[in-house]
This record gives sequence, structure tokens and C-alpha cells, in this order.
Amino acid sequence: MIKMKAGCLQPRPAVVVFIINFIIHTSCHLADLQICHTCNGTLLNDTVVGRFCSSSDGRVEGRCCFQNLNSSTTVHVIGLDLSNCSLDQIDDLQDASTAVVIDLSGNPIVNISDFVFQGCSALNEILLPTNLLCPGGNASWESIAVSEGSVICRGQKSMCNETRRMTLFCPENSCCAPNGPGFFSCRCIDGYHGYKCRREGEFPFIQVFAPIGVGMVMLSILLWVVQRRKVKTN
Repeated sequence: MIKMKAGCLQPRPAVVVFIINFIIHTSCHLADLQICHTCNGTLLNDTVVGRFCSSSDGRVEGRCCFQNLNSSTTVHVIGLDLSNCSLDQIDDLQDASTAVVIDLSGNPIVNISDFVFQGCSALNEILLPTNLLCPGGNASWESIAVSEGSVICRGQKSMCNETRRMTLFCPENSCCAPNGPGFFSCRCIDGYHGYKCRREGEFPFIQVFAPIGVGMVMLSILLWVVQRRKVKTN
């Protein structure tokens, strides 16, 4: 029998948070900017995403709405408006996986995979062309409506319901966690890590991520020195 245990593993050391934030910010910031400029124009105030951004005190950049967190270098996309962009396919939205509202309406998209929205656990509203279905199906949303030429999916439901039925699919020492419309993941509880959460004790974040962080810093310094030499030579 699988034991039901609450409290998924949460990294505590502040140095780990700093290293992870540094790596994510360095490697993904350009990608975040890229998806915000998938099509021309900027986020308008009178759109669904624009109104959400204003009410959330967000910062507009291209077609994205960003929300600054506690760290000055950590930002999250909370809104993405790619409506009327003449897009015929959507292959990847992972750079906007933290978005609460996404608008894809007004595009000639024929089909879109549910896996595009995997990891979008914060997504609460999505607007799609009328020929598409809500990701995850009707069971993944509180309400589905058609309005002004768009399918509107609102209120994402968690696959980890109150009866914790999905936890039965997770190995011992883990618990169910939402992972986007129609998806869930199994996360180790406090005190366990590794393959199928079989290893007891805290995951060695510092030993694993510290060398990566140091390597990123050294690489940045090396690139800066090389660039400076090229400038002086020219």
C-alpha cells in the first residue's frame, strides 16, 4: 500500500536559491524576451491580458506581462498575448510556463498538442481559436465558453483532487502536484530524494549546483575578457 504523506521537498538554503536564480536568469532571460516578440506590436491595455496585467501591477514588454519578484533579477511571465499573430502552429510555451493568462485567439492554428501546456500549473485562463479544444479537455477546466470568436477556458482544475486519487500513481515517499491542464507530477516529500524518492535525506543542492554556478561565473568572466581584447584590437 502506498503511504499518503504531505509536504513535498522544498530546498531551504539561501545559497541554493541564489545559484538557481542566477543560472535561470542567465540562461533563460533571452528566451523569455524572444517569446514576447514572437509577433509585432505590444500588449494593449484593452485586451484580456492587458487588463489582467494592469490589475496585477505588471510590467509590459512586447506581448508579455512580467511580474517582478523579491529578487531584482528574477522575473516571471504572468501574461502572454499572441492573439492575431498569423500563427499556424504553437510548438513551445515553456518560456511562459508561469503565465496565468494566455491569449492565442485570432490565429489560423489547426491543431495544438496538450503537451505544449505541460508545466503551466499557474494557468487560469486561456483564449483559443474556435476550432480548438481546451487543453486537457472539459475535465481540466471549471468553465468553457465561446465568446467573441474565441474559446475561453477558465479555472484550471488540479489533477490532484481532494480524494488524492492521483497520489496512487505516485511512488512511496512522494505526493501528487499539478503540472498543467490534464497533467500531474510526483514530487518527493521532505526528507526524500532521488529515483522514485527512495533516497532518504535532503538532496545535496550545494554539492550539485555550486560547481555549475562557479562554472557559469568563470565562463562569463572569460567571455568578457575575450570581448575586451577584441575591442582593444579593433
